[in-house]
Amino acid sequence: MNGVLELFSGIGGMHYALKYSGVPGTVKAAIDINPVANEVYSHNHPDVLLLNKNIQSLTPAKIKTFGVNTILMSPSCQPFTRNGKQLDSLDARTDALKHISSILKDLTTIEYILMENVKGFETSRSRDSYLNALKEVGFYIREFILSPSHFGVPNTRHRYFCLARKSKDFQFGGDTLWTEIPNDFKIPCFEKSLVKDHLENSVEDFQLPEELLRKRLGVLDIVSKTSKNSICFTKAYTHYLEGTGSIYSPLEENQLQNIFKEMKTIDINSDEYTNLLKSLSLRYFTPREVANLMCFPGDFTFPASVTNKQKYRVLGNSINVLVVGELVKILFQG
Repeated sequence: MNGVLELFSGIGGMHYALKYSGVPGTVKAAIDINPVANEVYSHNHPDVLLLNKNIQSLTPAKIKTFGVNTILMSPSCQPFTRNGKQLDSLDARTDALKHISSILKDLTTIEYILMENVKGFETSRSRDSYLNALKEVGFYIREFILSPSHFGVPNTRHRYFCLARKSKDFQFGGDTLWTEIPNDFKIPCFEKSLVKDHLENSVEDFQLPEELLRKRLGVLDIVSKTSKNSICFTKAYTHYLEGTGSIYSPLEENQLQNIFKEMKTIDINSDEYTNLLKSLSLRYFTPREVANLMCFPGDFTFPASVTNKQKYRVLGNSINVLVVGELVKILFQG
């Protein structure tokens, strides 16, 4: 049985990924400084030791007391995002990962590490420093850029992943950045391959206001119930419209296209245009639907005290459970 330390634990995505993988293991401790994320984590995993503290305060001696041989972690991605300043290792938010790298040589019981980050990390100085630290203490390393869409999940969310282990080398090459799961491994086809399979039965109060639609309709990524993809949901979903996640319409694809064509020929201030706009029935995906598209299981829930805005923020900072779960399998078996 593997003992697992979940760093930057957020709402527990790594915890669910471990459970999904079927790899024998128990999360012995989880650490994060986000109070809302910690509230959600404790709500779903009340028996896990959850520490609200800075990663930099962890010492090798403290980690040894947890009785773990595995680290699952998703460090801050803001220093590497396209919308950020991309300060890389100069950003103070990389200090936690630097700290982990600096104490790796003293973490003698750690045999397995899985790290997730945003696409773009693979070209960073932080990545180079982290990999050098792993190599110096004898870890074998494999890197991936993967998206849930590679597994049949109707959502695009490209992320960087690094698998590292000491026990033995992997059975597939390490001289490349993998953009798919190697052929030696069977990739599951996610059963719910259409957007409609991830929707709630009853949804209220998530409609987009008419005035907002008039101003911003052209920047929306609109998907229907039969769509096979949606764009990445970020922590800014519902706060900003462009590039933060898809908008849902219950209409069929051909119905949407016909309405859009007709709207182009009509005065935007006319009643006819207003009626067509309303007929699109555009709404935000609910937090539960976003969680579904990120493959959180049905028993994952939010405490009643957490607002929808907070739900979107912590989901946007989390991981896709299925993708990481498949990589956990490879980490221990591949």
